[in-house]
Amino acid sequence: MKTIFITGASGGIGAALARHFARLGWNVAAGGGSRKAELDAICAEITELGGKPLAMFGDVADYGLVSGFFDEIVAAFGGVDVVINNAAIAHTGYFADMREADWRRLLDVNLTGVINCCHAAIRHMLKDGRGHIINISSIWGQTGASCEAVYSMTKGGVDAFTRALAKELGPANIRVNAIACGLIDTEMNSALTDDETAYFVGRIPLGRQGRPDEVARVAEFLLEADYVTGQVVTMDGGYV
Repeated sequence: MKTIFITGASGGIGAALARHFARLGWNVAAGGGSRKAELDAICAEITELGGKPLAMFGDVADYGLVSGFFDEIVAAFGGVDVVINNAAIAHTGYFADMREADWRRLLDVNLTGVINCCHAAIRHMLKDGRGHIINISSIWGQTGASCEAVYSMTKGGVDAFTRALAKELGPANIRVNAIACGLIDTEMNSALTDDETAYFVGRIPLGRQGRPDEVARVAEFLLEADYVTGQVVTMDGGYV
């Protein structure tokens, strides 16, 4: 039975990923950093759907904690086959109005969290001689978004890190890819007004928001595509 660790699994895309791989019968280590009750509920769903859950509650910006997560996963399931770095936060507003604490937290979760999880996972994957990492990114990492300057920077960093790490780890049979999402119908985007959502959707060629379960299917495709690594797959309904 394969084992996957998904960060930010308490809701949105992360929860959809957890459900998807539970249906496939995987061991699912579900990470969450702020909503313990929701994370426990997802773990209960994983069991009902046929997977084996392991709740990992804590801040991905804490390397010691993240390293311990992987030790727990290996102890429980014997190894880790896949890591999906989904945990992220957003901040909408003019950059000039941001406080230092605001951008530091974005950097801690969106960049350092990805680095921490990759570094901790790799030491186990290298021993096993295989593995796959998928980083959930955003089209704003490619194009930039007004009033989301630092968020855009973090996702651009995730894209660059993905490409570079894939080159480094390819000889070790560890693949690294990313999914750059457009407007996905999640809680993170619920702050948009109806008019803002309509404006955005009106510029998407497919004429709708994406769904979290569609992101999960793209992730499954990447896991099955053995000759694909170092790619940032854009999933945005044709927006970019």
